[in-house]
Amino acid sequence: MAGTTSGWLRAGRVGRAHGLDGSFYVLEATAPLLELDRTVLIGERERKIVRRAGTDTRPILRLEGCEDRDAARSLAGAELLVARAQAPELEADEWWAEDLEGCAVSDGDRRIGVVRRLLALPSCEVLEVAREEDAGDLLVPLVSDAVRHVDLERREIDVDLRFLGEA
Repeated sequence: MAGTTSGWLRAGRVGRAHGLDGSFYVLEATAPLLELDRTVLIGERERKIVRRAGTDTRPILRLEGCEDRDAARSLAGAELLVARAQAPELEADEWWAEDLEGCAVSDGDRRIGVVRRLLALPSCEVLEVAREEDAGDLLVPLVSDAVRHVDLERREIDVDLRFLGEA
C-alpha cells in the first residue's frame, strides 16, 4: 500500500460485484471515509456513493453511474480515494495510514527503520516497519505502551523496543 498524493486518502479497493444493481464489496475498507453521498475518486473520475450497505468491516457500495453487475465488475481492483477535505476529524491519538507510511521509526536515539504500511489485525492496528539492519520487518502495535510519540511534522515515530521484546 504505497502512499498516495497528500490531498487524498485511501478508502479501500473495489472487490467483487454484489447483486445486479452495480453494487460491490469494498476490500481493505476505511469505513469512516465511505459515507453515503460522499464523493470518491476512482481512476480518473469522481463519483458519488449512492448506496452504502453491509458492515464497516465488509461494506457494500454502489457509485453514481455504476448501474449494473458488468459495470461493477469493470471496476474490480480499482482504488477508492477520498479527498482529505471530506475526511472526518480524527481524535488526538488517531492518524490516517498515509500519514504514518514513510515515517522514520526509532527507540530514542537508536534508528530502527521506516514504516512500510499500517496493518489492521484482529486485535489492533500495527505499523509494519522495514528495519534498516535487514533483520526482517518489525510489527509495532498502535498502543501507548509500544508507541511513545508520533511527530507527523518531523515524520518520526518513537517506539519502546523493550516493550516489544526487542531490547
